Amino acid sequence: METSYDGIERLSLSMASAAKTVFATFEILKNADGNLPSKEVMNQIPEKVNLTDWEKERYEKTGYIRWQSILHFYTIDCSKAGYLRKQKGIWYLTEEGEGAMSLGAVALLKTASQKYRKWDKKRKAENEVEPEEEFPEEKIQQATIEQLEVNAIEGIKEYLKDLNPYEFQDLVAALLRSMGYFTPFISPKGKDGGIDIIAFQDPLGANAPRIKVQVKHRPDVAIPVDEIRGLLGLLNKEGDIGLFVTSGRFTTDSQRFARDSHIHVKLIDGDTFIGLWKDFYSKLSDEEKNLLPLQPIYFLGPNE
Repeated sequence: METSYDGIERLSLSMASAAKTVFATFEILKNADGNLPSKEVMNQIPEKVNLTDWEKERYEKTGYIRWQSILHFYTIDCSKAGYLRKQKGIWYLTEEGEGAMSLGAVALLKTASQKYRKWDKKRKAENEVEPEEEFPEEKIQQATIEQLEVNAIEGIKEYLKDLNPYEFQDLVAALLRSMGYFTPFISPKGKDGGIDIIAFQDPLGANAPRIKVQVKHRPDVAIPVDEIRGLLGLLNKEGDIGLFVTSGRFTTDSQRFARDSHIHVKLIDGDTFIGLWKDFYSKLSDEEKNLLPLQPIYFLGPNE
């Protein structure tokens, strides 16, 4: 179906850019089963949208490319409207967002902006209408922080890519220990296939569940369902549960199979792993922190 841009010529430059890029974002997410890292969305947009020289310029208020900053501004509206969810660098298209695509690019954007203003009015207890060309400082701040977070996550992903499979396996074991598990078995180098890590809740492994972990360091690959089935076949003791960790991602079939399995199998992809590493970073030993060192930086956030 051809995208409807009816009325876009009557919009300001900023609003017109937002209408194009927001709708392209929704299309990209819909075609990707509803979710993608925001960086991947950004990489695909120039292939779907004709960007002007003005849109490709650097926006002085954020230091980022103008169309990217505008898109981040207006995805805030879409989030408040319930069309889009953002979590740890991943953007999710909601059912409401997919339904709103039938409005066309311009009406979708206007509806999201109206919902944002309604939310903002309620929050501030007064009617405050945003100018179309100039963005409120608070919104610029929030969009800029989002872009910084995306860049930070991409930096961590690049670091992970340079690790070898056993270094990534050691990261997974360290994360499990930070979560309170004991890891008496970590597969030695040269061993291929089977279980890579066994994790217990107690030092003796007497208490269920006992976790059998398979680790695959494939940052650019989606793990197929056959490999999840293979892990399931190794859960042969009562009280065993499975954990599959990858530095990449899982296919939709893999995710569905794990959800529907009669034995509990948890899937952790690269983005989820990074999120957990950040969440439990303070509980790692100094030696373990050096496996993937992070530097926390705090920004003044918006009041919500």
